[in-house]
Amino acid sequence: MQYQVPQFIDIEDRIIGPLTLKQFIYLAFAAAVLFVFWFLFKFYIWIIVALPITILAMAFAFLKINDRPFIYFFIAAVFYFIKPKLYIFGAMQKELRKGAVPEPKPAPVETPESVKVTYSKLKELALSLDTRK
Repeated sequence: MQYQVPQFIDIEDRIIGPLTLKQFIYLAFAAAVLFVFWFLFKFYIWIIVALPITILAMAFAFLKINDRPFIYFFIAAVFYFIKPKLYIFGAMQKELRKGAVPEPKPAPVETPESVKVTYSKLKELALSLDTRK
């Protein structure tokens, strides 16, 4: 028995003319908002408000970034600006939530002069590695 496999499953159906349902909803919502604003604002203010709304609705309806709809990019940008920017390591979060102040780390111990690597010692090491002695 053979089954027919659907083709083009990643393409949305065209519902209203050349528009998909999502595209139509984005554009219809923007048109409804602009229609209400037409009665609330004077013409020059309406133009100033209408331009960003129109551009945003057109971007939601038609723009794709990396083959993904613009709405995903927009939501990611909104969450980026809303979320706090302080990133804390997972183990430290519990302590900070309790109000405990993390203990200061001890100062690093300085190595003695005999152990420190100088430019001349590095040069000697590089020479010995190059000559394979």
